[in-house]
Amino acid sequence: MCSLVQKYNVAGPRYTSYPTVPYWNMDTFSSKKWQSTLIQSFEESNAKEGISLYIHLPFCESMCTFCGCHKRITQRHEVEELYIRTVLKEWKLYCDLFSQRPIIKELHLGGGTPTFFTPQNLKNLINGIFSMAKRAEDYEFSFEGHPNNTTKEHLQALYDVGFRRVSFGVQDYNVKVQQAIHRIQPFANVKNVTQWARQIGYTSIGHDIIFGLPFQKEEHVRETILRTKELRPDRLAFYSYAHVPWLKGNGQRGYKDADLPSAEEKRQQYETGKALLAEVGYREIGMDHFALPTDALYKSMQSGELHRNFMGYTASKTQAMIGLGASSISDSWYSFAQNVKGIEEYQHLVENNVIPVYRGHILTDEDRVIRKHILNLMCGFKTSWSLPSLRFEAIDEVRERLREMERDALVLVVEDGVEVTEKGRPFIRNICMAFDVLLHKKEPEKRLFSMTI
Repeated sequence: MCSLVQKYNVAGPRYTSYPTVPYWNMDTFSSKKWQSTLIQSFEESNAKEGISLYIHLPFCESMCTFCGCHKRITQRHEVEELYIRTVLKEWKLYCDLFSQRPIIKELHLGGGTPTFFTPQNLKNLINGIFSMAKRAEDYEFSFEGHPNNTTKEHLQALYDVGFRRVSFGVQDYNVKVQQAIHRIQPFANVKNVTQWARQIGYTSIGHDIIFGLPFQKEEHVRETILRTKELRPDRLAFYSYAHVPWLKGNGQRGYKDADLPSAEEKRQQYETGKALLAEVGYREIGMDHFALPTDALYKSMQSGELHRNFMGYTASKTQAMIGLGASSISDSWYSFAQNVKGIEEYQHLVENNVIPVYRGHILTDEDRVIRKHILNLMCGFKTSWSLPSLRFEAIDEVRERLREMERDALVLVVEDGVEVTEKGRPFIRNICMAFDVLLHKKEPEKRLFSMTI
């Protein structure tokens, strides 16, 4: 395994989209085109499957130095109400485009720290959203909770407006690691919020655990997994720390590259954690996710309905996903669009009745075909090009790139498709890269992505 780790540990995307953001073509994009594709997608899918809504709540009271997300560090909670008013006005700008009320199937609150906001303000936000929309019959609402500031009142308020899934950021329980990432978080806090959520009635509770953090050792991962087993969350995100300190606005500081585990150490941390999770019944879902067989994420994988988008893995697919809030990314299936990142600029544009996107990408026919293959690999570990609609011009080049991986027993290539082996699952990002024709046409001139291992 070590030689394969050395061979395949390269910078690569996590494929929450294809094309990936650095390869978006701004020459063919405009806000007007984005809105046109969204209206088309909405008319095609709203009545049939509904839409997804992601709301970015970017405020945090303190900086976690492992985080690569867009956030604003502040303890001034008076920012909450203006931000919520702006999000609701942005939502109205979108609703005004449509010929019927949106039917929301999935809604996710991400951050930042959603529980930075008071319980009442969160209820006001959700009630405001549904003053202009309807719930799908099989809706799923979820949010990210910080164990240090999520209260019973937060959990109850969001439960009252329809939330049944919550994920708590754990990262690691070792004190030295927590100090390095500026996230001091006792096990007791995680235990409290997990138990409160169960008592209130949440049906899916998740924990996020990271390996490859500064000063993290294999025994730290083992201890974190063992403590996690005590609480038995329904699903787990167990993923590799993405070290991208060169990105503007990134908070990854306070430690050096030399403080990070090597690629081989990271892979051993993952294998140790994976084995411990398997012992107590967790099943591997796609890339870096695990769930109990009773959880909707596992059931969706078994039924072939597992999907991946800018919200990560979801239990079902909607054709249209609208992102609200500063820096949010939207997906109409035919195009992507990202909002401006600055909170003040975002608020100014929306106040002036402007949908606040600043960049995006209109997908070509080839983009959509390749996107389908990457989704198949990410969600089901196999894909096929047997149908004419799933073939594309560079398919022979892709097959050739896969041959090297086949020699390493990472994939099985057949006449009209490819299947990832058990040995190849840790290298799923590399396998998807074989399909990324844009990446191979033009290698990035500077470092853009985190390492794949």
